[in-house]
Amino acid sequence: MTEVTSPQSDLERLIPTEAIEELEYELTKYPANKRRSAVMAGLMIAQRCNNGYLSEELMNAVADYLGIPHVAAYEVATFYTMYNLKPVGEHVINVCTNISCMLRGSDKVMAHLEDRLAIKVGETTPDNKFTLFEVECAGACKDAPMFEMDEVYFENLTPEKIDQILDDALAKNGGE
Repeated sequence: MTEVTSPQSDLERLIPTEAIEELEYELTKYPANKRRSAVMAGLMIAQRCNNGYLSEELMNAVADYLGIPHVAAYEVATFYTMYNLKPVGEHVINVCTNISCMLRGSDKVMAHLEDRLAIKVGETTPDNKFTLFEVECAGACKDAPMFEMDEVYFENLTPEKIDQILDDALAKNGGE
């Protein structure tokens, strides 16, 4: 007797099995007829598997896997700042510049990062180590100024703390 297997989806071709399993786990949190509810998780999982950004092919594959229109995935990916639609560096730095952070020196944090990394907001260093973004609010107002890098919050920042954080990130990856 011949076993019948279903063809592999584009998403299964583009991301590892472990990531598909993670998405399947996310899908268990919603009713079977509400698969679209997992679009944010699906996009985040796919982004992690693609060096930190979502290509059009990957967004479409997530949409197809969830059974939603391509535009529905695209709308989510373009609305939320946590999704990157172009390649980014190994370390993505999101500097909060909302009112609390601004009042407590986020402009100095941003200026220091731009000087130290020799890039402007929205750019990536030539060695692809760092990408710098500005975000509206990271929800860490009481410990402003702050930035998030590699899904870790760094708070009460000073130029010295920033330099240490960057040096540690470079050392972890084998140097500058």
